[in-house]
Amino acid sequence: MRISSFWLLAFSLAVSVPAAETQTLKLWNGAPPLATPNNKPEAYLPLDAGMDPDITRLGNVSEPSLTVYHPPAGKRNGACVLICPGGGYSILAMKHEGTQVAEWLNSLGVTAVVLKYRVPAPKGEPAQLRPLLDAQRAMSVIRSHAKEWGVDTNRVGVLGFSAGGHLAAWLLCDGNRRAQGYPAGPNEPSCRPDFGVLIYPAYLTGADQGQKQPVIRAEEKPGPVFFVHANDDKLGPENSIEFFLTLKKAGVPGELHIFQQGGHGFGMLKQGKPVNDWPARCADWLRAQGWLEPR
Repeated sequence: MRISSFWLLAFSLAVSVPAAETQTLKLWNGAPPLATPNNKPEAYLPLDAGMDPDITRLGNVSEPSLTVYHPPAGKRNGACVLICPGGGYSILAMKHEGTQVAEWLNSLGVTAVVLKYRVPAPKGEPAQLRPLLDAQRAMSVIRSHAKEWGVDTNRVGVLGFSAGGHLAAWLLCDGNRRAQGYPAGPNEPSCRPDFGVLIYPAYLTGADQGQKQPVIRAEEKPGPVFFVHANDDKLGPENSIEFFLTLKKAGVPGELHIFQQGGHGFGMLKQGKPVNDWPARCADWLRAQGWLEPR
């Protein structure tokens, strides 16, 4: 086991698992910003009858962290992706929208980082506020460890599902503007993603109530974005379609895939539908953009 040093953030709790290909980092040194007492322990919710065992649900998250999945040293191409699992900002789907995604990215030579962000929000607070603080910190952490992890600081993207897609959209649009409540202090590496992958993102249409929408500003436009949605998604493919068109109007390149069937929350599940091949389509896009070229 080796504990990583981090000159700026002074991280503690850097732990390597026996396979030596993953490590978990505590995200903040000390209490996270806007921390409040949590009387409920973090725990996985029991599976409902008939639920796919790959759909795990982690609740009451108050101590955010990162788990880094390293590809074999000889296969790393320098790209890195921060993964934001979904869960309606209430829970986190840590397996089929988290760890399994990391394993797939590793197969492409991409370093993958699963973000365990804080949920749920206290009553009356914007649902994405604390998660955005955590996501921005995570991007800076990745770039601070770039040399150690074999990551190119100009090839760091974000991938999010459902509410995690909403969070990823905020991260893309906010660029280097730190969220309200971000600790003041020495300059940290950029928290702006170089590209984004949004899989059935939620809360991105004008019809969504109670969720403030991210705003694209001309001075710092997002990098290119890849979208996947199902037409029969209960939350509506309009979430991807409208945001894709907003990005297009702002001059941001992107690629949009709408599948006829798939519903919401398919993640990395294998259900025998065309939508379940989205990782292959995404890999094609990443390759065409040059993110998978070794550097």
